[in-house]
Amino acid sequence: MKIKIIIFALSLFGLKNMVFSQMMTRQKMNPTDSLRAEGNILGAIAEHRKMYLKNPKDQRNIYNYACALSIGKQIDSCFKYLNIAVEMDTSTSALTDSDFVTVRKDKRWQEFENKLIAMVNVKFKNPYKDIEYARALWKLRAFDQAYQDELVIAGRKLGLKSSVHEALWSFKFMINEQNQKELVALINKKGWPKANDVGKDGVFTAWLVIQHSNSELQEKYIPDIKKSCEANELPWERYAFVYDRWLFNSNKPQKYGTHTKYNEKTNSEELYPLQDESKVDEWRKELGLQPLSEYLSRFNIN
Repeated sequence: MKIKIIIFALSLFGLKNMVFSQMMTRQKMNPTDSLRAEGNILGAIAEHRKMYLKNPKDQRNIYNYACALSIGKQIDSCFKYLNIAVEMDTSTSALTDSDFVTVRKDKRWQEFENKLIAMVNVKFKNPYKDIEYARALWKLRAFDQAYQDELVIAGRKLGLKSSVHEALWSFKFMINEQNQKELVALINKKGWPKANDVGKDGVFTAWLVIQHSNSELQEKYIPDIKKSCEANELPWERYAFVYDRWLFNSNKPQKYGTHTKYNEKTNSEELYPLQDESKVDEWRKELGLQPLSEYLSRFNIN
């Protein structure tokens, strides 16, 4: 599976700048990823096909071939190679993959999903007690991460202030708002997800949607997220992220120092203001997090 960056800090201010900084620090990519990074999906499809003809047993390439075919709306071929890929390596990855939001609209998706879940149940001995809840969360995960590549491409080629980039952001926020409505409805019906019922990936998805929501929802569900961390269903870093995001969205200084912002004047990342610089490492240690200076070194912030 191609490497994807899960973006946690979703806000018009924070994430747009985070995306830009990621564009500037892009790792070396293989030819297919490079083509996709330029928005050349047809070129990526052609390259994947060459790789497939050269080595038809390369599961990772076959899966990524299916991803590119989905984005390129070559639906029949997408299902063909996606089925081959999951037969070679059975997991639920395809059900959370944002590359397949296009083919989710096809009537064959439900058949594929049913087949894959049956395969997963056989391989892992029915790991999900509430499969319908898990399925709903997998869908939310896919849409939460959808269209990130397009945002990066538009930002790099046209600029962060371009009308195309702004339009994509508006579309992205519409998706997130729908995700939030669906998650709240699920929680009202079934309660906050538990790993025994939907797996840790399902719990992570609920966290992800709340992380990308507004201050009201974040404040409402922070206690549930804390309980998930206490039950070892989420790492404590997730609690720190959502707590700081809630403070950020409430226009307050952050507690744990998990959030940075991009300074357009200096063209560099900098730390979002702290509640108390003298206590931040103490608070981080309580959650089992590394010292702030070590965390910030990831972003080359002193």
